[in-house]
Amino acid sequence: MLGEIISAYPRISIVAIGFVVTLFSMLVSKYVIDQNAMKELKDKHKKAQESMKAHKGNMDKMAELQKEVMGYSMEMMRHSFKPMLITMIPLLLIFGFIRNTFSQTSIATSWFWYYLVTAMAFSFLLRKPLKMA
Repeated sequence: MLGEIISAYPRISIVAIGFVVTLFSMLVSKYVIDQNAMKELKDKHKKAQESMKAHKGNMDKMAELQKEVMGYSMEMMRHSFKPMLITMIPLLLIFGFIRNTFSQTSIATSWFWYYLVTAMAFSFLLRKPLKMA
């Protein structure tokens, strides 16, 4: 039954799958990452980058600020690894399902691009309502 629906409406199906996968990933990220700490890190990162622009001529200060920016970037990346580890296996299974299912449809060669654009759009649209940093 699911295969018949997907075959009949492949574009709508990939949009629906894109929405569900994006929502799942964002919810995992929202509840695994400390949003306040992440927002604080982003603010510090942004301030350090602005300081770098202000001190363009002073190489010593630039090197010090560059080290600070790298530290903030590494900390943000460390926070983002935990949700990635949690979502990786389910996403790999879903992508295997999608690849096998859509290989017999009219979007067999372009399903990934439909998915990618859909996921990016839903990520952009869901970020504000989910209060993601």
